[in-house]
Amino acid sequence: MSVGATDRSRAVYACHPSQSRGRVYAQPESASRTAFQRDRDRIIHTTAFRRLKEKTQVFVAHEGDHYRTRLTHSLEVAQIARTIARALDADEDLTEALALAHDMGHPPFGHAGERALAACMKEFGGFDHNAHTLRIITKSEVRYAEFEGLNLTWETVEGIVKHNGPLITAAKGEDELNWGITDYPHWRELELDSFASLEAQIAALSDDIAYNNHDIDDGLRAGLLDLEELSKLPLVGRTLAAIRQRYPAASEEIQILEMIRELIGVMVEDVLGETRKRLANLAPDSAQSVRSAGVETAAFSNDMLIELAEVRRHLFANMYRHYKVNRMMAQAERVVTELFERFIADPGLLPTRFRRDAGAPGSVELARLVCDYIAGMTDRYALEEHRRLFTVQGYL
Repeated sequence: MSVGATDRSRAVYACHPSQSRGRVYAQPESASRTAFQRDRDRIIHTTAFRRLKEKTQVFVAHEGDHYRTRLTHSLEVAQIARTIARALDADEDLTEALALAHDMGHPPFGHAGERALAACMKEFGGFDHNAHTLRIITKSEVRYAEFEGLNLTWETVEGIVKHNGPLITAAKGEDELNWGITDYPHWRELELDSFASLEAQIAALSDDIAYNNHDIDDGLRAGLLDLEELSKLPLVGRTLAAIRQRYPAASEEIQILEMIRELIGVMVEDVLGETRKRLANLAPDSAQSVRSAGVETAAFSNDMLIELAEVRRHLFANMYRHYKVNRMMAQAERVVTELFERFIADPGLLPTRFRRDAGAPGSVELARLVCDYIAGMTDRYALEEHRRLFTVQGYL
């Protein structure tokens, strides 16, 4: 591939756009943007990325204007990821591209929608949102005359697929890969038995930092979490005490915002400290040596992992499984399940552009096409489709 825009200074273990393994379909690179900048820009311009503005993070999108959606979550992840990447001399543009793309494959209603789709697709290969992101960037997004998908660089595709680490391990073989992965003709080239680049690992950790903190913020705002109960957690309690000492006259609302900001900073600094230690011990001399290290290079410290586990247990028990959230999620699962069952039983109800590619009723081909259709829906559109199909008034 052509070099394109000039590389800035990066560490030897970083991904360098001028050394990219290229794209499936050869294209001349830009003189003003690196290959990874172009990947980021292509992701931002997709329909799938725009739809994230009305896809659930924890609260269904229409529950309130101030709660995070998948879009605002992705933007927060990208901001944190760029900070870490810059501090470690990794490629900021690749890191940002991976952070922005990491949730594009989520169906409506967040994890509830994913559970429902996975259950519906059990006999047809299952459903996994990371695998579905691969389908989006290589097939579903049709924006170019010469190819399907976005034709992203190998490094971006690899980082998206391996967001949660290696897909092939001693405990999990090729036969257990989701069909959304193996349906991609070049999946074997993605080295699924190794870790991803440092940039991809940074994006994954930034995801953890973002959702742990903004879920605390949203949970307090919604009245599902109690600040004094949260303060019993060592990580939160230490931080809140420091904020109260620093700003004793500030309102509780401001103290909470300061606490969230401080918590993000503490977690970022922990990642930087632990990752620098690992880089010093591993001494990787290329991006490929990071992939083949056999362990994560970017990571939280053990002490932070212990404290984060306590935070997650608290969020799970008091927020993610709060009866109000459970009721919303139960309704969401019912909507997704009923839509799937109705389209499988009568593919003639599908929009024209989907119907012309539909297989026979009950076939794997039809199930996967219906899965693609539902996974692409926003919360609002899924509710509207459900109303149109199951409510008589929807036709009047």
